[in-house]
Amino acid sequence: MAKRDSLSNKKILTAAHEDYLKAIYTLHANGENVNNSALANMLGVAPASATNMVKKLADLQLVAYTPYQSVTLTEMGERIALEVLRHHRLVELYLHEKLHMPWDLVHEEAERLEHVISETLEDAMAAALNDPTVDPHGDPIPSKDGRIEPVEGAPLSIAELNRPYRVVRVLAQDPERLNYLGGLGLYPNAVITLLKRAPFSGPLLIDVAGEHHALAHDMAESVLIAPEEGEIG
Repeated sequence: MAKRDSLSNKKILTAAHEDYLKAIYTLHANGENVNNSALANMLGVAPASATNMVKKLADLQLVAYTPYQSVTLTEMGERIALEVLRHHRLVELYLHEKLHMPWDLVHEEAERLEHVISETLEDAMAAALNDPTVDPHGDPIPSKDGRIEPVEGAPLSIAELNRPYRVVRVLAQDPERLNYLGGLGLYPNAVITLLKRAPFSGPLLIDVAGEHHALAHDMAESVLIAPEEGEIG
């Protein structure tokens, strides 16, 4: 994987540069059109600020950018984005697994630490975690050489009734939603059965470990599931 110092000494990346590269990669991975407006919304900055940063990244040859059109990462830009994403998700998992931090608190800590950990610390964390492939939310962790395997799953909101599924990924990032979903036991690898679906995008009645819960339709859309092992797809 590309190191941050692979650019010349005059082109040192800041945390802000890396945040934008990661945001561009994430938007593309989610199938969204990446433009300055989408970046400004995702990063909580003014559109003018997003435009200025995209121009700087283009000058660094990290993005390909045409004004008023979409932004795409160059090969080097994507490598750096994947490195930052690997750091972020390794930190999240390490904080959760080794330091026992709740899964709803690790994201903000990882946002800060992803920019400063060394390659030595990255390797040590990966080894301590047995070279993991997903973080606490089921998000895929890029490999050391920049490969990333997608996590296949469908929204819980479209599950078949009375069929067991396994949670494979939770797309929510904000602490309140994660705290709520965690309180229902909707962590990756949890087995869940949809018992009833209200019409007109109404709430769902689900079974998790023998307990029944009502779950809002929009919340169910952020929980990705796959048929439980042994089930016929």
